[in-house]
Amino acid sequence: MKVSFTHSKSKIKALADAFCEAIMNNELQLGDNLPSINEASLIYNVSRDTVFKAYNELKRRGLIDSNPMKGYFVIGKVNHVLLLLDTYSPFKQILYNQFVSFLPENYKVDLIFHQYNSRLFDTIVKESIGRYSMYVVMNFSNTEFSESLKEIPRERLLLLDFGKFEKLNYSYFCQDFDDAFYECLSTAKQLLNKYTKLCFVFPEKLSHPVSSIDSFVRFCVDEQFSFEVIRRNSDWKGVENGTLYLCIQTEDMVKIIKDADVANFRIGLDIGLIAYNENPILEVIKNGITSISIDFGLLGEKAAKFVVSKELIQEYLPTKFIFRNSL
Repeated sequence: MKVSFTHSKSKIKALADAFCEAIMNNELQLGDNLPSINEASLIYNVSRDTVFKAYNELKRRGLIDSNPMKGYFVIGKVNHVLLLLDTYSPFKQILYNQFVSFLPENYKVDLIFHQYNSRLFDTIVKESIGRYSMYVVMNFSNTEFSESLKEIPRERLLLLDFGKFEKLNYSYFCQDFDDAFYECLSTAKQLLNKYTKLCFVFPEKLSHPVSSIDSFVRFCVDEQFSFEVIRRNSDWKGVENGTLYLCIQTEDMVKIIKDADVANFRIGLDIGLIAYNENPILEVIKNGITSISIDFGLLGEKAAKFVVSKELIQEYLPTKFIFRNSL
């Protein structure tokens, strides 16, 4: 077993992670003995105290135990999963709930959010190496494969959601923010015809792929709809009668509903409203808000099945229109 001691982690953690890695790779199996504290101290050129603390860390992780007759030995298999998502939202909660519910009871999941902070993302990934048996990650970018992910063995990594980049032999469940979005709008063309203009509310600060704007514009041009894309708050002039609004942020949806109430516009009649990404609350607001979304519960279920099977999977989940009274 090779141990790499670097300045980025303590010797205790490096030694514990190396044994963890050996257990994950079946170099050490259930019942196998670890070197004694004295032997490990000589083999890895560290103090006995370092070995003792590293073994205690492995005990804490539920991977080894000890007794006076047998010494230290392996008692557990590493089924520790990192679920690294971008930001919290109700539909991410659905994903998480389905993910953990479809995993066996002996799997432990750490849920962490990277908040679209590149430094935080890289730090989380680098510090997780060797600590987890599987990694389920929403990549930092929709257009570039994050370099830090290359340190994870590809058979242990599952990419979620974003994916407009070369994914080679990595497993993924992604969504298409471009052509699939266009097709969704196309399926609703007859209902959209009642509106004189389509308006896409897409704030500049959003991390949603900007390429969705191109697909929206292409659809409007192809189908000869008058359209507008609002990127800045200063561009917002209030709701207009006969306009359909498509929004990504919940706060934008709330703003549109409030403005419509003030103007006495009826949603679904005077104006239309579509939310991007399904949310349980959309079923009850204003008798139902239409959404465009993948099934995030299904995404969580499929991700869990990959973690257990570890079989290569490369799939784009369908993006669908969920029709409600707001259209």
